[in-house]
Amino acid sequence: MSKYSNYTNLQCEIIGHTALVTIANPPANTWTAAGLQALTQLVNDLNADADIYSLVITGSGQKFFSAGADLKLFADGDKAVALDMARRFGEAFETLSRFRGVSIAAINGYAMGGGLECALACDLRIAETQAQMALPEAAVGLLPCAGGTQNLAWLVGEGWAKRLILCGERVDAATALRIGLVEEVVATGGALEHALALAKQVGKQSPSSVKACKQLIQGARQQPMNTVLPQEREAFLALFDTADQKEGVTAFLEKRPPVWRNA
Repeated sequence: MSKYSNYTNLQCEIIGHTALVTIANPPANTWTAAGLQALTQLVNDLNADADIYSLVITGSGQKFFSAGADLKLFADGDKAVALDMARRFGEAFETLSRFRGVSIAAINGYAMGGGLECALACDLRIAETQAQMALPEAAVGLLPCAGGTQNLAWLVGEGWAKRLILCGERVDAATALRIGLVEEVVATGGALEHALALAKQVGKQSPSSVKACKQLIQGARQQPMNTVLPQEREAFLALFDTADQKEGVTAFLEKRPPVWRNA
């Protein structure tokens, strides 16, 4: 049995250096409190595993990536329940965003509300042609509270973020590609294959370099460029303390593939 087999509403399979995570809560792969807590724990566990360089997340079945939260949770207006779920959503997707490797969402169907927010927390998104994406929370008197208002605007700009969130607009895969919400659209049934292929490409990169580069790229969201640029140079020098840097240069000069240690 895999050491990554005991996570509520999630399945995890290790393929080479990639963790394939499947949201498995049929019929709509909704997020539960336990499922969100499991995602937080799983990503932390993967971060501690030096053999894992990338993460692909997709939905079980053929219709849903994830429909987000089950609205029945909020039917009685219990603010304690709302606070607990908001915190769990935030913690889970912020942890996913901080995964040290490359995370890829293979959007194999509807990605709605907290489902889309999960994909937004990933580094890259590949959508199947039939996929539909939306943040419809305002239509039921709520709002996206798991990074949606921030991550969506960062990806597609303020105008399209407002169309999706304020006007409740749903976008298909072609529109999502055009506005920058996803990086690639593939045929029905092909998202996982393409995501795994992209994750395999990550394995050719130094995992130490990937981690440093990702932190710098995302750091631009919180800090001005004149603050990040010195950090960029410092991170470059810090790589000279890693075995991966020595292996990368040596392998290049010896004209052979590098063997990374993630150290």
